[in-house]
Amino acid sequence: MKKADLLLMDAVIVTVDKDRRILYHGAMAVTDGRITEVGKTGELEIKYADAKEKIDCEGKIIFPGFINTHNHLFQTLLKGLGDDMVLKDWLATMTFPAAGHLEPEDCYYGAMLGILEGIHSGMTTEVDYMYPHAREGLSDGVLRAYQDLGIRGIFGRGCMNTGTDFGVVPEIMQTRDQVEKDLIRIYDTYHNSENGKIKIWTAPAALWSNTEDMLQMLYEIASSYKAGMTVHVSETPFDRMATEALHGCAGVDCLEKIHAAADNVLMVHCVYLTESDIEKAAHYDLKVSHNPVSNMYLASGVAPVPQMLEKGITVSLGVDGAASNNGQDMIELMKTTSLLQKVNTLNPTVITAEKVLEMATIDGARAIGMEDEIGSLEAGKKADFVIFNPHLSPKAVPVHNPVSTLVYSSSMQNIESVAVDGKFLMKDGKVTVIPNETEVLKKGQQIAESLCERGNITNRREGHPWKR
Repeated sequence: MKKADLLLMDAVIVTVDKDRRILYHGAMAVTDGRITEVGKTGELEIKYADAKEKIDCEGKIIFPGFINTHNHLFQTLLKGLGDDMVLKDWLATMTFPAAGHLEPEDCYYGAMLGILEGIHSGMTTEVDYMYPHAREGLSDGVLRAYQDLGIRGIFGRGCMNTGTDFGVVPEIMQTRDQVEKDLIRIYDTYHNSENGKIKIWTAPAALWSNTEDMLQMLYEIASSYKAGMTVHVSETPFDRMATEALHGCAGVDCLEKIHAAADNVLMVHCVYLTESDIEKAAHYDLKVSHNPVSNMYLASGVAPVPQMLEKGITVSLGVDGAASNNGQDMIELMKTTSLLQKVNTLNPTVITAEKVLEMATIDGARAIGMEDEIGSLEAGKKADFVIFNPHLSPKAVPVHNPVSTLVYSSSMQNIESVAVDGKFLMKDGKVTVIPNETEVLKKGQQIAESLCERGNITNRREGHPWKR
């Protein structure tokens, strides 16, 4: 008889292992935060008869935890304020002005709201990309939310030190020395903390809003801590134009110029990558975070995901900030990913439900350099998983193919339980890591209204015009 803290029994287990096994009447044993064994219920029930906790999962599906590789959690406070704008106007008239008034408490509650929504949609790993720093302590607000909610989190410390010609407000710009000093502080304080769940990366706001010297410093510091860097690349034609104006090149050529074309760099959006960019990205093993809902919301375009996949580039999924998505829903993101490419290419087979799940799990893990630890349900990996209950919503019934049901026929309602390191963050639909989720939501509303008042953002309530 073997030791186990938890035994999940009689589930459909979608492992996303190298053989892509789906086990019917499957079981999974968890010990000390890691998966001990995945197999048939009849066998594991006997082996782990003395498990401390046993859960009957009959009729339910267990998936690896979903990995979100791009977000701006502070933007959760700005939902609905950037509707019907192109990116340049969205930045200049709403996002940058709000960012200049952020306080640590704003960042904490913005992160709490965003992560809670993510947990309800099965998210177990979050990559946040915090680019405005109008004052000290903003990073700590987000990181405190990571700690309080128990999420596996990468915090990307961002910055800008140029770009006023393109709408960047001086209040959120910092010098190279200021950024370097704070980066070292948060690396030394938080990196690999919470039993390794929290990691620090660097996250320059954009190639066009940071000088070459700043970008090189960010990449060098991240590498020195054996961490990664994430950066928006070729999101829009404006992005490429502004990058070329500052650096004399754009896309992967710019990463080459700053000596940051490497396998620990996660490029975000990549809507306007050229054929040359794609070839070079494959050569350098650069990773990509695909953000289809945001790209649609801002009408930025459709990223060439099939071409990237064909070249062997790792493409993961990102919800992006809630000000350019209006949600943090991983399930909505998966369905959108597939349907957008189908209608764009007029090819219904271009991206399958199975490939989308890979992008949300094992490819997400690969994008952040953690494929040996998370992203699939295998013995030895960290026990990050989702229990999906089809019977919580008629949308998900009947289930003929579990992956198809998840991607095309489900919603947040179907996410019953979510665990990180074998610890339930949500169980039977109730968030377990904080005493009162409703109180956090109410406080988040108050904080969002206060930020809008401080930032003089009037596109809300009675000030929002009816648009035809």
